[in-house]
Formats: sequence, C-alpha cells, structure tokens
Amino acid sequence: MEGLARIPQDRIAVLIGRKGATRRALEEATNSKLHIDSKSGDVSVVWNEEFDPILRMKFPDVIRAIGRGMNPERALQLLKDDQHLILHDMREYVGKNANQQRRIRSRLIGRNGRIRELIEEHSGSEIVIYGSTVVIIGDEESLPLASQAIERLLQGAEHSSVLKHLEAERRKRRMSSRNLESINTGEGGGLFEALVPGLDAARRKRERRYKDSQVDPEDTGAIDEMMLLAEDESVGFEEE
Repeated sequence: MEGLARIPQDRIAVLIGRKGATRRALEEATNSKLHIDSKSGDVSVVWNEEFDPILRMKFPDVIRAIGRGMNPERALQLLKDDQHLILHDMREYVGKNANQQRRIRSRLIGRNGRIRELIEEHSGSEIVIYGSTVVIIGDEESLPLASQAIERLLQGAEHSSVLKHLEAERRKRRMSSRNLESINTGEGGGLFEALVPGLDAARRKRERRYKDSQVDPEDTGAIDEMMLLAEDESVGFEEE
C-alpha cells in the first residue's frame, strides 16, 4: 500500500462521492484501489499489476487538489500529460494569524470573486482558494502566469499592477502565436495564393498547356490534337 496524501476531514465525503461514485471514478482512471482513513484523512492506494507509471506519479496531485477544494471532475484532468498543479500556502507570507489570512484571502478573491476570475481569464488556468492554500491547475504556459500573479498578490502587490502585467503577457503570447501561424502558413506556400484569388488555377492551366505542347514533331496526329482549341480558348481576327 502506497500513501498518497492527507486531506481535511470535511473533504473526505467529497473524495468518496455519493454512494462512492468519485472514488470509483478515480480507481477506474488509474487502475488502482483507494483506501481512505475517515479518522485521520490519510489516503493510500494499492496499484494493480498493469498500471501506468505516469499516472502513479500524478495521482497524489489529484488527491491533494480534491483535498484543497478542487472539484473532483476538474482534479481528474491532472492525470493528463499537459495539466499540472501548484500549491501556495498563505501562511508562508502572512503567518498563522487568522485575521491576516482572512485579509489576504479577500485580496486574492476580490469583490464577488472578480480578481480570481480575471487571473483565470488572463492566464488560462483554474484557481481554488481553500483555507490557507491556493490551488492552481493549468498547462505549461498558463500555470507560471497564474502562479506569478498569486505570488505577487501574496507579497502585497497592487491589483492593478498584477492585472496589467497579466494582460501584457496575454497580448505577448497572442502575438507570438500569430507569428508562428504566419510562419507555418508561409512554409506551406499557400498564403500568397490565398491573397490572390485564381492564381493557383491559372498556374495549373499554364502547366497543363506547357505539358500538352510537348509532342513528337513526327507524330502528325498529336500535332493536330495540340492545335485544337480548348474550351477556355478562342481565336480572334482584327484589321490593323
């Protein structure tokens, strides 16, 4: 049996789920058997013979995320290769004083949750604030942005400066993404054709005529066929 994490008492029921549904979903996703101590909150696992070592490495983060307030369905996304977890402990910044923790928690959440929503929107990550911890889930691009914003707020930075920095980083990433798309399109050779309608069709027509003109001069039948006008060709006469 392998220990995974210890979760708060009030999160044990969430980890188990209604009629054990959440626990079964976790077990099926990881090919394992969970053991939850309802008194201590310790969560351990027994792995089946055929298990994925990557899932074994990521599974503790799933349990931690659920234990720190994350919705189980969202926490399961941590099993994907591109999803990762970062935990911040407010006590490392403001100590164990309950009033200070309450104050900093309010700064992170904002009125009606607006600050947290803006950080999630600008970074592309998901944030859960539970007790004295901040849980952030995201990919390799979004996670550092959100984590840096949370750290700056924990250190006392103003909301406006943090959000301004996030917005600037978001624009920078957007421009970088557009530049990469332009490069990829240019390498494919299709950008110019898209800007000039009919260019590709004209090029194919020219290549067809060039190939059709390559006939054996001794083959009179081929020469006569070459001289025939195509459907999109005509001959006109005019006096000088």
